[in-house]
Amino acid sequence: MKKSLIALSLGGLTIGITEFVMMGLLPDIASDMKVSIPVAGYLISAYALGVVIGAPLLVILGRNLAPKKMLLILALMLTVFNALSIIAPTYNFLFASRFLSGLPHGAFFGVGAVVASRLADKGKEAQAIAIMFSGLTLANLIGVPIGTYIGHNFIWRYTFILIAVVGLLTFLFISLWMPNLEKSGNVNMKTQLQFFKKTEAWLIIGITAVGFGGLFAWISYIAPLLTNVSQFSPEDVSYILILAGLGMVVGNFLGGKLADKYSPAPTVLALLLVMSIDLILVYLFSYNQYVSLFLTFLTGAISFSVIAPIQMLMIRTAKGAEMIASAALQGSFNIGNALGAFLGGLPLAAGYSYASPNLIGVAMAIIGMIITFILMQKHKSNLQLQRA
Repeated sequence: MKKSLIALSLGGLTIGITEFVMMGLLPDIASDMKVSIPVAGYLISAYALGVVIGAPLLVILGRNLAPKKMLLILALMLTVFNALSIIAPTYNFLFASRFLSGLPHGAFFGVGAVVASRLADKGKEAQAIAIMFSGLTLANLIGVPIGTYIGHNFIWRYTFILIAVVGLLTFLFISLWMPNLEKSGNVNMKTQLQFFKKTEAWLIIGITAVGFGGLFAWISYIAPLLTNVSQFSPEDVSYILILAGLGMVVGNFLGGKLADKYSPAPTVLALLLVMSIDLILVYLFSYNQYVSLFLTFLTGAISFSVIAPIQMLMIRTAKGAEMIASAALQGSFNIGNALGAFLGGLPLAAGYSYASPNLIGVAMAIIGMIITFILMQKHKSNLQLQRA
């Protein structure tokens, strides 16, 4: 494995802990800041808002910087803005620091995905992207449980010290290990934004926001699913979530291999089909504890196997605007996060069981498949026009 890709995966680890550890720390932060848990939950929204705004904005602002310099700036932002949470004296200050720490998220993955594909050996571009995203999966497997343990048993601010340290290591290793790739000439902002006039751009964003949102319909309500349907004790949930994290690690690398072996669009279509079948199984069989444990691992694997193929699909479609398109894709993942959580909550509000959000996930995955099929037909039509 190339050391430069390890440096990118450390950035993914920093971002993964930053994004997901907040869910486990909400009670501790709410108590310390003297706010309710729902109000503390706005800190999650603040981060997501930062991702959506920062992804295209920072890539546009840094469009003429060399990739290594851009990545160093983004790694420094991750470190500094997370460090602000350590000293946050008030809830409003913490809210602002969470928003700021979300800004470099999409831009880092957007620039990093393009850099990883350029660093990769020929034919292994998607696997290189998967290595970068492995940091995100390892965050769910190791980083988030450790960060949550520290926050629960000591002081929640210590968790952000951990994040800042990993961010600093990211900065250091990018500085030491990342080669000085040439920038892609002077990039005109208008040229970059031209990509979003294409139907293909919005189709890929739709696949991500809706299709991948099926994952969040599942994971947003996984704790009550495990305790109320599978009848596990609340104390077991954190350990079971490690199974989901392990599945994400496996699925991430599997998706990279599949996208390199086959064309990205058919790979995405096939994986969304498998996701929809899997979520039906979760709905039907989560009452059985042994099956529920297996499905927790399997769903984590299937959901994260989609990431590298859809990232490659965006990069190959956005010739000349790869970085801004790749960064916008990260914003789409966060829209999927919000959509999956919101839509998955509707049947619960209507009084249905904690397994019911998975049916919403099935519907979202199927809609993602339909959009993918439309995109494939669009690509086919464009090729025929080029040949004519």
